[in-house]
Amino acid sequence: MASQLPPKPDFESIETAAPESADRRTMLLALIGNLSFSWSNNESMFIYVMMLLLDTNEVSAAIVFSTLNTTRARLDLIQRLAVIRIAKKEVREELDELIERFTVATRLRNEFNHAMFMLDDHGYITHTQSLRIVEQKGRFKFGETRQVDQARIDELYATIRDLRDLNRDLWDFLPRLQASVHNRA
Repeated sequence: MASQLPPKPDFESIETAAPESADRRTMLLALIGNLSFSWSNNESMFIYVMMLLLDTNEVSAAIVFSTLNTTRARLDLIQRLAVIRIAKKEVREELDELIERFTVATRLRNEFNHAMFMLDDHGYITHTQSLRIVEQKGRFKFGETRQVDQARIDELYATIRDLRDLNRDLWDFLPRLQASVHNRA
């Protein structure tokens, strides 16, 4: 009977060859770390958005924020509050655009933070496998496998740049949000 298990890696071969692939592996892991760092800083900015929409202080907003245990729940609450608290339609639309940009980056962050990494015999990270169950045409399979090639690395660089820009845009947006919430009748 054939095993359903994947083949066991040749650990000895990987460990012997690993020094030659260390630079690329370190670069990739640093990019993933920068992605997580940038993403977390942006997610935390939504505490201030929540603070303004709830008309409360930073600590109270952080309590509400951390009580909601998923990013999606936090963003849903912000979008619902925006409907009733933001006076200017263009400010609500700007907030929606900022949230959408964050959501796009969240997909890549989740992909790398919730993945299994596959190595070749030389210790190079060659693929990621998503740790999600995927249904296609009525069949279930264990996650999507994606190649870690130059295009993926370029995507990481671009997303990190996008998150840097988003952080600046969120800081610029906060005073407009504050003015819109406080000017509402």
